[in-house]
Amino acid sequence: MTAPITTAEQDQDITATVLRERSRLWNFIRRRVADQTDADDILQDVFYEFTQAYRLPDPIEQASAWLFQVARNRIIDRFRKKKEVALEDLAATDDDEDCRLDLMLPSPDAGPEAAYTRAMLLEELQLALEELPATQREVFIAHELDGVSFKEMAEQTGVSINTLLARKRYAVLFLRQRLQALYDE
Repeated sequence: MTAPITTAEQDQDITATVLRERSRLWNFIRRRVADQTDADDILQDVFYEFTQAYRLPDPIEQASAWLFQVARNRIIDRFRKKKEVALEDLAATDDDEDCRLDLMLPSPDAGPEAAYTRAMLLEELQLALEELPATQREVFIAHELDGVSFKEMAEQTGVSINTLLARKRYAVLFLRQRLQALYDE
């Protein structure tokens, strides 16, 4: 029988994990969050949650995987809170509301099964994004994940807003089709 882990040992384990995973986790978050302050907040939230969860009776088996999953959830939560672009500004069809990424994913607060489904969908989304033409992928990621407005993208790239809208629309249609079977399950 092993002796219960002391608080000092927990602190050492937490510190070692934070030091080991901090750089990779920071890079992961930064690739998905444009604003450095938001990325810092997310990283801090993830490590705070890790510290709290680590002290619970049930141990965290795979600390690295756990940290990255929590980071994914916090990133998505952050984007859910933001209001990006009004639908009228998109000059699109009535079903565009259904295209929003946050509406396609199960809530992270809906229990373990929803969390598993969410993780699986996010992994498949990553694979599907890699299949998109570069121009469509860049617009989709900039708008949906980084929160860059079409106006800002047009100013930065010199590409017209209508072209950017079309690229995102094609990306959304492809992703919807590509992920629909998974989502139906």
